[in-house]
Amino acid sequence: METTAKEITEHLLKPKDRTYVWHPFHHPTDLAPIPILKAQGTYLFGYDGHPYMDAVSSWWVTLHGHCHPYITESICRQAANLEQVIFANFTHAPAIELAERLLTLSKLENGKVFFCDNGSTAIEAALKIALQYWHNKSPHIASKKVICFTNAYHGDTFGAMSAAGKTSLNRPFWPYLFSVETIPPPISGKEELSINRLNELLSENDVACFIFEPILQGVSGIMQKHSAEGLEALLKICHQHHVIMIADEVMTGFGRTGPILACDRLSIKPDMICLSKGLTGGFLPLGATICRDEIYESFISDKREHAFLHGHSFCGNPLACAAANASIDLLMMDSCNQKRQKIEQSHRHFCEQWQNHPSFLRCETTGTILVIEYATQDGRSYFSSYRDFLLQHFLQNDIFVRPFGNVLYISPPYCITAEDLAKIYKTIISTVEKSP
Repeated sequence: METTAKEITEHLLKPKDRTYVWHPFHHPTDLAPIPILKAQGTYLFGYDGHPYMDAVSSWWVTLHGHCHPYITESICRQAANLEQVIFANFTHAPAIELAERLLTLSKLENGKVFFCDNGSTAIEAALKIALQYWHNKSPHIASKKVICFTNAYHGDTFGAMSAAGKTSLNRPFWPYLFSVETIPPPISGKEELSINRLNELLSENDVACFIFEPILQGVSGIMQKHSAEGLEALLKICHQHHVIMIADEVMTGFGRTGPILACDRLSIKPDMICLSKGLTGGFLPLGATICRDEIYESFISDKREHAFLHGHSFCGNPLACAAANASIDLLMMDSCNQKRQKIEQSHRHFCEQWQNHPSFLRCETTGTILVIEYATQDGRSYFSSYRDFLLQHFLQNDIFVRPFGNVLYISPPYCITAEDLAKIYKTIISTVEKSP
């Protein structure tokens, strides 16, 4: 007797998953993970062929749609020639090409690119580079403080957690995090609070770096938008005090907030930029830390201990670099820009219609990202129980979302159709009618 797809899912995959697999950010009371057989474009497909619209680009990574043939073919060609080589002793064309392109995209042409394997490790590398920069210049310089925004999020490794300050997401590890100084983010109308606090911290001349999520704070900041003018004022002050500025573009990069990088909105450029997520179009893990030449040059001396003694086994992996180059090819096409503009226009039209609805505290868009904050009794919180209602309601409509508590965000692949966007908006509206 032939085994059905439902039987495979219910009696084989789900039980084995429960027995053997520990999923990220998963609580035992959460819905059981859904086994996925394949994906195409904006859709994920279960073993029974059931479609789920991927409205969050599988954690922001899938830029051009799942299984895009151009990126697939690029990886296959690379795999037939070189799949991996130790990057400490060797180099290869895909990494060199990618580094050159990232320096151009970041407008840090006179710089260097350090490759790693994800967003957290890109942040770790940036922090270590910034701190060692001051150590190499003079071990006696007291530039050791790190400044970040309140309610920041930079990843889940220890340096990345530390650089976010003490938040509800890293509470179990507070005793083990290194100390940072925090300033309020430059919310529109409250920029002076940020500026005054930064000036206060810089008065002692002991700050090594300022790390920030440009324009939009993610999970811990609950998708809070910043004033570009306010952020630029902060960067100007940091520049005047010779503080290294680190932009965490892991979430905001590659067109998500409108321009290719969120920092493109700013006239003052950071000293370092961290990238990951959409870097490979969602195909393979890869991160990059881009820094100015001035910073790199501080690691050059006749003392080997001045070198950046840091790395990962898969630094500059050829397959990941090939995927990234292919994804950037697609990103820079006029057709991709037009797709992003259509998503942004569609989101903006929805916001114009619904931003004053009493059920929404916020209904706003930044580039291809739509953010809805629901008015709930437990207020804004990553741990709001409203998350469960939203997740289940959207799944009942064959749409996958991953709310931050009572804050829903939509960040679709750029290939999404107008019909699929309309379905997402219709489902958002229906949450108001069925809200618990």
